[in-house]
Amino acid sequence: MLRPATDADVEVIRRWRNHPKVRRASFTTHEIGPEEHRAWWERVSADPTRRVLIFEREGRPAGVVLFTGVGSELVEWSKYVDVDGLGSDRSAAWEQLEYEAIDYAFDVLGARRIGAATLATNKPVLSLHARTGFTEVRRYTREVDGEARQVVWNELSAESWRARRENSDA
Repeated sequence: MLRPATDADVEVIRRWRNHPKVRRASFTTHEIGPEEHRAWWERVSADPTRRVLIFEREGRPAGVVLFTGVGSELVEWSKYVDVDGLGSDRSAAWEQLEYEAIDYAFDVLGARRIGAATLATNKPVLSLHARTGFTEVRRYTREVDGEARQVVWNELSAESWRARRENSDA
């Protein structure tokens, strides 16, 4: 289940975001302090083009989904999970979060396409995106911690997602 994040979720989101595995797969890799995180939260929670959602699994917060560009044809998204809290259930949670977030983007936000920027070294996420129907649109270089890193931009259209869902339900 996805629900809007609240002020009460801010610290747990920061804890998840600061996990070493999450930081290694992110464009911002330093450990984020409380003040920096609070400033981020104040910006995104006041921005009508952004959404921060908490992913709950079995009634417990287990991850976060971030949407940018809400209200436009193409909505960008990113996500991360509670690496330690999910333990061996992490792969199943990732997949559930992916499906729920895609449905939310198309059915609730009304996006026509969703896109994701992923470090090329993040093979598990790229593989999950491929399994859910995303297609690679381009690759580009972005500086991360002073180092040039390759980024993969993937997109999924509402039309192709709905066709996949209909075919899988048949």
